[in-house]
Amino acid sequence: MTKQESIRSKLVDALEPVHLDVENESRMHSVPAGSETHFKVLVVSEAFRGLSPLDRHRRVNDIVREEFRAGLHALTIRAMTPDEWERQGGADFRSPACLGGSKAEPGAKSS
Repeated sequence: MTKQESIRSKLVDALEPVHLDVENESRMHSVPAGSETHFKVLVVSEAFRGLSPLDRHRRVNDIVREEFRAGLHALTIRAMTPDEWERQGGADFRSPACLGGSKAEPGAKSS
C-alpha cells in the first residue's frame, strides 16, 4: 500500500468523510522522483463539528501519526464540516511554496 493509500484509508476509517482529497505534492519539492513525503489533504466530515481549526488539524495529524514516523515530511490540511464545505468549497486551497533544497535561495533552510 502506498503512503497516499494509507493516508486515505485511515482518514476514511476514522472520520467517515463526505468528501476527501489526498494529493501527493512531493513532485513540487526537492525530493527524489516517486517520493511520498509531502501531501495535501482536504477532508470534509461531521467529526469536525464544534472543533477549532487547530483541533481539527491535530486530529488529522494524530490519525496519520504512523506515516510521519515512516517518512511523511509535510501535510497541508484543510478540515471542514459539511456546512462549511457547502458554503466555501475547496476553492483556493493551495499548499505553501516549497523553499527547500535546490528550489531555495542559496543558504536557505530546506523543507
